[in-house]
Amino acid sequence: MPKKPGRDLLALAAAVVAPLAIAVALTPFRGRLSAANAALVLVVVVVAVAANGNRLAGALAALSAAAWFDLFLTEPYGRFTIAASADIATAVLLLVVGLAVSQLAARARRLYLVTITDADHLAQIERTTALVQSGAESRVVVDQVRTQLVDLLHLQGCQFEYGKLLGRPARLERDGSITQGRARRHPNRDELPGEEVELRASAAGQFYGRFMLQPTPGAAVPLQARLVAVTLADQAGAALNAARSDGTRGPA
Repeated sequence: MPKKPGRDLLALAAAVVAPLAIAVALTPFRGRLSAANAALVLVVVVVAVAANGNRLAGALAALSAAAWFDLFLTEPYGRFTIAASADIATAVLLLVVGLAVSQLAARARRLYLVTITDADHLAQIERTTALVQSGAESRVVVDQVRTQLVDLLHLQGCQFEYGKLLGRPARLERDGSITQGRARRHPNRDELPGEEVELRASAAGQFYGRFMLQPTPGAAVPLQARLVAVTLADQAGAALNAARSDGTRGPA
């Protein structure tokens, strides 16, 4: 999925401001509210920030909560000093629990997003497979795959070159890695190179053409998305192979 720097910055701001606001709101009740209960309220804030942000935001929220708990909700008030040993223990627990829970919340959110992404990827593969099996013209299949690749890989553009192998551009391999010349990038690197990348369409050992991908600088393209892209290109290759078997012409 694409990075969302605006949302990340908002989460980081909330990580500082939200615990501060809650700690200030609790100050009128600090004489009647135990330190433990105040700490629990702040933990809820940390979880909320982590669930809607990222791990860094969650960790910052935990540190912020511990600091404002010390400043506003423990004696002596208004100073980063804690007099009672019990309050020291509560502050430490707030920090530790806040850090741990924030990481769990961020992980749960990531797993949710991965599940949604998996379902979308599967739907895209199923749509293209159904189109190929319906006997659609190879040009129609290629156009659909090209549109899917732009969305899937967050590209600036994508063109299909029929039967050409000119030059030595970077290439998206079947395992999701990128080959540049003689070097191969590790598959877990999320960014595509800052140059055109070819994705070959082939079937039954026959090369039919290639999709020329134009990456968007800075866009995250996870390994899972790249593997789906390879599968879609295979579907285009299958359509072109069927067209050749039928004696019809593929895309120019």
